Order: sequence, then C-alpha cells, then structure tokens
Amino acid sequence: MRVPCPQARLDCLPIGQVKLNLNCRDEIIPILRALQHVYQDDSSRRELLSLVGKDINQGRSRKLGRRGLDYWEVTVLAAARLGCNLDYDKLQDLAENHRCLRAIMGIGDWQAEAVDFGWQRIEDNVLKLRPETLKKINDLIVRVGYELKPQAIASVRGDTFVVKTNIHYPTESNVIGDGLRKILPLAAELAMAHGRDGWRQHEHLLKKVRQLVQKINRAGRAKSQGADRLKPGYQKLLELAKDLLRRARRLLLALAFPVDPAVYSLDQLKNAAAPTTRKGLLLHYVILTEKVCDNARRRVLLGETLSNEEKIFSIFEPHTELINRGKQPTPIEFGHKVLVIEDAVGFVVDYQVVANGVLDQDLVVPVMKKLQQRWNGKIQSASFDRAFHTPDNQKALAEIVRTPCIAAKGSEQGRQQQQEGTVAFRQARQDHPGVESAIGALQAGSGLKRCRDRSKRGYDRYVGLGILGRNLHTLGKLLVAQEQADCQAAKSKRKRKAG
Repeated sequence: MRVPCPQARLDCLPIGQVKLNLNCRDEIIPILRALQHVYQDDSSRRELLSLVGKDINQGRSRKLGRRGLDYWEVTVLAAARLGCNLDYDKLQDLAENHRCLRAIMGIGDWQAEAVDFGWQRIEDNVLKLRPETLKKINDLIVRVGYELKPQAIASVRGDTFVVKTNIHYPTESNVIGDGLRKILPLAAELAMAHGRDGWRQHEHLLKKVRQLVQKINRAGRAKSQGADRLKPGYQKLLELAKDLLRRARRLLLALAFPVDPAVYSLDQLKNAAAPTTRKGLLLHYVILTEKVCDNARRRVLLGETLSNEEKIFSIFEPHTELINRGKQPTPIEFGHKVLVIEDAVGFVVDYQVVANGVLDQDLVVPVMKKLQQRWNGKIQSASFDRAFHTPDNQKALAEIVRTPCIAAKGSEQGRQQQQEGTVAFRQARQDHPGVESAIGALQAGSGLKRCRDRSKRGYDRYVGLGILGRNLHTLGKLLVAQEQADCQAAKSKRKRKAG
C-alpha cells in the first residue's frame, strides 16, 4: 500500500519546521528548502502528489500490497538524484543517513530500520515517473517561483546543448562486436534451456570476435597503410557475423518465436526500450547487428557514403544521434540536442529533447508561440543566438514578443544589427550569454553532460529530472535569500536581472 505523504509522528518535526543549516554551501540545502516550501503550500502539494501518484500506481490500487515508498518520499528522492548529481548508491546513503533529508521526507528518529531505502528500490520507484509528468512538475515549480518573482518571465533567453548518451566511440567494428557479444551468450542460454545444440563453442566464438575487432582497431590507427587497410579485417568479421546471425535466427525459428523484420522496424527498435524476455532481446540485438553489418559492408567494402540517419551508433542506445556542432574541443558529439529556455532569475521555463535531424532555426517560432500562450502574453523579450536566425524567424518572433533578439549571421550583419538595435535589444543581446551559465550548471551540477539512463524514454526522463533539480535549486536560493540574505546557502555567482 502507498500513502501520498507522511503522517504526523512524535519522533519527527513537521516538515515545515525542519531546520536547515543555511551556512552550508552544499547544493542539497536549497533543494530541501524548495521542497519544504512546496510541501507547505497545500494546493501545490496536492497537485504535485496527484501527478506523482498516477505514475507510481499506474492504475493499480494504492491500498493493496505491502508498504511502498509514499509519493512524497519518491518526489524528494527524485529531486535529490540529479539536483545533487548523485548515483543511486550515494542517494541510498543519503536517504539512510542524512538527517535533514530524512526529516523532509517525514522519516522519524525511531524509524531507523522501518523503511527500506535500498538503491534498487529507489531506482524502481524513480523510474516510474514519466517524462510528461516531469514536465508538469517543472511547470508547477516555476509557477511557485513566480509567486516570489512575478516579473521574471518578462525576459527569456534560449539555447541548445548536447546531452550525450552513455556510449563508447562508435566505429562499425566496435558496434558489431557489441552486438555479437550480447547475441552469443543469449543464444547459448536459450539453447541450453530448451535442449538445442549448436552453441557449445560460444565462448571460443566470443574470443574470436574480440580478436577480430581488436585487429580492425589496430589497422584503423595505422593510417600510413592506405584507405584499404580495413577491408581484410572487416571481411572476416562480417563473414563470422553473417554465420552467427543466421544461426541465431534459426534458433528463434526452432523456438517458434516470430522473426519477421517488418514487425520490428528499425525506427521502432531505435525508440523503444529493449525487451525483457530473452527471446525478444535476442531478436532485438540480431536485427540491430544485421543493420550495422549491412552499413559496414556498404561503407567499407563497397565505398558508399551513408547518411547519419542510416547509421546506428550503439547497440545499447540505438536512438543516439551524431551531432556535428563544430565546437572545440569536441566538434562531434553523440546524443541529442536539448533546448532550454531560461527566465531572468534562472528558472528553466521550457525544455525539450530535439528530434533527430531538427535544426535550431526550426524550433524558435513554434516553441515561443506555445510559451507565450502558456504565460498569457507576459513575455516581453526573447533572445537566441545566430543558430536560430533566418529572416523569417526574425519577423515571426517580432510578432510574438515586443523585443525579439536573434543574432544575425555574419560579423558585418551582426555589427549593423547591434548599431541599429534599440536599447532593449542591446540589453537583451548583452544578457544572452547568461544562458551558457545555466547550461554549464545543468551539465556540471545536474548531471546533464551524459545521460546515465537507458532507452529513449529513459533519456527523456533523465533530462526532466535534471531540469527539476535545477529549478528546485533556483527556487531554494530565492527562498533562502529572502530569509537570510548574507548566509552561505543564499550566495550565487550568477547575476540576477529581475527584482
């Protein structure tokens, strides 16, 4: 059974009365202060716990079964996870030993052993939160913040950055090797479980795959040997892979498992989570590995040029996109672009994971229309960098906000735009680089440099959790600054524009 929030206890102060050490500079202090503030607001608390409860229960009755984490405990743990950039092991230790965190969750001193905060249990509960729910929770936190700073939404600034997926550098040989290293043990387990032969030498074959991949990697480093240096190694690897993939398909047919590729299209495999059954997982890896083998044959052996949309950069994260931003020291990155729009005090008022192949210039107008509509026309100024610039975007944005600011492409056009711009335009252009500070804080402090969750849906959830941690941190800083402006927890290096 589950309850929305903790019940009053003799061994625990009410959540609103928990004392936090405001002279501590750790990021957990403003996050806990923000959670404390939301909990004390009855309407915000009910809305928040209703959103979380729908995801946690998933249509089941909350009154049945053993005692589960209540909705408020899940909310606090989800906020702390990327708000403090923690893995689940560190989060477990905090949940068991951090006195203030436990007090904010409503855990009393007499409950030392009563609640199990094992890392697996925390992960299972946090992963129930849907990306759509996290967007609504972030909107709720921003609305609460605007009760303190109602003018913050008047000025916004946006930019995109790359959140990498958790993959190694993707050469075709490495990705084929990853696929075969998953297929061979899975096929051997299924064959043994159902009394089928043909996979007794899977460990020897695994070693052979590893040796071929290493040979190709060594040849790839010896660039003085010419462009054809990779072909002999790839020919051997592709022949071995073709034989093993054919045998894996025969095994699935013998086990009466459907293997029609039309049922499992590449687009579905890229965006869906990996199956949980061994047969489904084996077919999942077989189809992906076959596609990578076909790409390697066309590119290396036949000399064709492939588009990025045809490529698979990871067997484990097939949704990964290659993004060439041309920025040093990493001009090429593997992951997805994320658009963030920040207001004048630091709240991320909107964010989205950009779909594969969508350019920055295609985002600005539809996103700003929805954002202006959501906030009832309160946005007066919006600034973006030159990647969002087109002449049509300049005109369209001028119809949405009073002071549009998109930097023109080209140094001469930029100087002319700066000279002809109004005072408000020049001020927005001067303030725009502050969004880079927000992106740096998301990457360094909220874990959005590299996604540690799996699947495309897990990626979207991970981004939402990072934004939630950042917005709670911003709200907590504002609250602490109002209560004790000179304390350590209230200090920030960022300039605040809204008063």
